[in-house]
Amino acid sequence: MIARGEAEVPGDKSISHRVLFLAALAAGRSAFRGALAAGDTRATAACLRALGVEVSPLSDGHAVRVAGRGLRPFRAPRGVLDCRNSGTTARLLLGLLSGHPFGATLTGDRSLRRRPIGRVAEPLRAMGAAIATAEGGRLPATVRGGPLRPYEHASPVASAQVKTALIFAGLVGGVPVTVREPVVSRDHTERLLRFLGVTVKVAGTAVTVHSVEGIPAFEGKVPGDFSSAAYLLAAAVAAESGELAVRRVGVNPTRTGFVAALERMGARLDVVDRAAYLGEPVATLVARPAALRAVEIGPAEVPSLVDEVPLLACLAARAEGTSVFRGVGELRVKESDRLALVARNLVALGVRAGSEGDTLFVEGTDAPPRGCVTTAGDHRLAMAFAVLGTVPGAAVALDDARCVAVSYPHFFRDLAAVLHHA
Repeated sequence: MIARGEAEVPGDKSISHRVLFLAALAAGRSAFRGALAAGDTRATAACLRALGVEVSPLSDGHAVRVAGRGLRPFRAPRGVLDCRNSGTTARLLLGLLSGHPFGATLTGDRSLRRRPIGRVAEPLRAMGAAIATAEGGRLPATVRGGPLRPYEHASPVASAQVKTALIFAGLVGGVPVTVREPVVSRDHTERLLRFLGVTVKVAGTAVTVHSVEGIPAFEGKVPGDFSSAAYLLAAAVAAESGELAVRRVGVNPTRTGFVAALERMGARLDVVDRAAYLGEPVATLVARPAALRAVEIGPAEVPSLVDEVPLLACLAARAEGTSVFRGVGELRVKESDRLALVARNLVALGVRAGSEGDTLFVEGTDAPPRGCVTTAGDHRLAMAFAVLGTVPGAAVALDDARCVAVSYPHFFRDLAAVLHHA
């Protein structure tokens, strides 16, 4: 395959969720371009509408408009709030609803109902919210908000969703919140709040946000999703020749551990045309084919590349030597048990791989990958193994290709547009 041309990817999923929520809390009408129009973000928009917030349809090429109603914008919903497959929607809504004086029930699809929400629910209860969950700390969950207390939380894991849920609860509840993590997680919330004029104090791995009188309405553009761009860039690295540029991608340093990992594997990504959108750094990323060598990923860098671990594992299958990913146990509680499925699918394609505890091992091979991949409806697994299926001689079949619509509806179209047969 030859990698050629330029591409743009959909808006960043994490930022799109946060922009929608913060626009709902703003005073007045906000409008922003580039928001991701996909399953997860449409779930957030639908939940906001069910809570009484006016949100225009999410569609490619059109600005999204949100009529903000102040720091306590929600009205009691008439029915259950369906978060579909979006863990971000569920966790951040728990935080926002904790400061509203009514009850609401959140649920999701079968995959989301298997994922634990205790990491968010427990500190929110400590702040003063009443939250009842299904067995095992899972959805459905009913939250009844009320007066909240100032809170300092020492999180046992680095989680941007936990951090953001607590910060959102503090904003709606009018109380200060401090979240301390073992390592720094994604800081999209902090950047957006600064962009909106909110004071955010950072001391080491601790973030503090005090109460505010209000948030202004805003306009701007959502950066391209780095995690989506990573698949196209990886395909270019795995190609036989050529060069690919992916434009207007968010390059927040808490998200770009994938770049550092690729460079240690022997690839090089050029970062050019830097800019800033909504307080986020943006750039064009340029990738070329490279001979790869094995890599070791340690726990400290996992938060900055957790969504790209399946993709890195697929690239490791083409690298010289054995790659080791340590501290990736968080992958077991994503849309699927990604850790087990990555190893199992690599083996099904003829690659030596295995997982034990929170560690993944992948031994590189020159043999073309051939076989069927079980995605369990997980969009990141489908896209990662689709990229592996582009290498010479590959014959990789996915049991569910439609699941990519969760985060990147036009993935296969874009992948085909940037790869050409030699």
